[in-house]
Amino acid sequence: MSSHFHVLVTASHWAEPAQRIIEQAGGQVHFLSGSPTEDALAARLAETGAQAIVLRGSPPITDRVLTASPQLRIVAKNGAGVDSVDLEAARAHGIVVAVAPGANAGAVAEHAVALMLALTRQLPQLDRMVRAGEWAGSTWQGRDFRGATVGIIGYGSIGRATAQLASALGARVLVLRPEGQADGFATEAELHRLLPQLDILSLHCPLTERSRGLIGARELALLPRGSLLINTARGPVVDEAALIEALRSGQLGGAGLDTFDTEPLPADHPLAALAQVLLTPHVAGVTRAAALQVSTMTAQNIVDHLAHTTLPALHRVA
Repeated sequence: MSSHFHVLVTASHWAEPAQRIIEQAGGQVHFLSGSPTEDALAARLAETGAQAIVLRGSPPITDRVLTASPQLRIVAKNGAGVDSVDLEAARAHGIVVAVAPGANAGAVAEHAVALMLALTRQLPQLDRMVRAGEWAGSTWQGRDFRGATVGIIGYGSIGRATAQLASALGARVLVLRPEGQADGFATEAELHRLLPQLDILSLHCPLTERSRGLIGARELALLPRGSLLINTARGPVVDEAALIEALRSGQLGGAGLDTFDTEPLPADHPLAALAQVLLTPHVAGVTRAAALQVSTMTAQNIVDHLAHTTLPALHRVA
């Protein structure tokens, strides 16, 4: 590794322990202020001559961005999703794309199950009722989470952790698994056979061309009426227009969403007007412990790669 190297973070901040790992290895950390547009990223990379990018959020890492610094050798995602990276261009330029697999799996799983519980027990509605002076008391009849069937699509570290938590709370877990086992959980090989069995559908798959629009009008219609949908994966995995229609018609009883087609979600977005939808700002994996683990793993990926140490296979996407 060069005795001095430069790392560009695509945000205005990064965890101090991660910065120390870079600095102790001889690196200098630079930040991006303002919106991480293609123009801003390309200009800052050219200015710093960075050998590494720390990818925070999902800014556009295009061919133009990847070639803005001739010294660039690695794009290290501070997390797991790399759908905003032109992977083909990265491979063509010999630039490694790395992730921090599993580092925030527990945090995302907790968030997904929290959304399930809040929607199942209708906590947002009950909160609004009490604040408005309404007291349903014994006339209220809630739904049960214990005994519900939770379907998991995407059985990586997050899907596995979500399945374990849901099962521990008494749900029956059913995993979409075309082949192979799922740690003892029941599996279903075909999506169209999985969906009609579910009370809750929880999405944990990465966004790829195959998964984009995976859950559309046809799939939502296959769910039992009144089912719940949880999305802590990526917004475009679900056809947003079809989701809104299913919620308005009552086909879906509710949705817990941490990811969206457009982020930040506009205040006047139709989803924001639906009382049976619980919205969070793409923070499922952002807890103190998870953020520290993700950032330090990301920093170590950079240091190791620049030192010509082979990264573990699970850490390399391209």
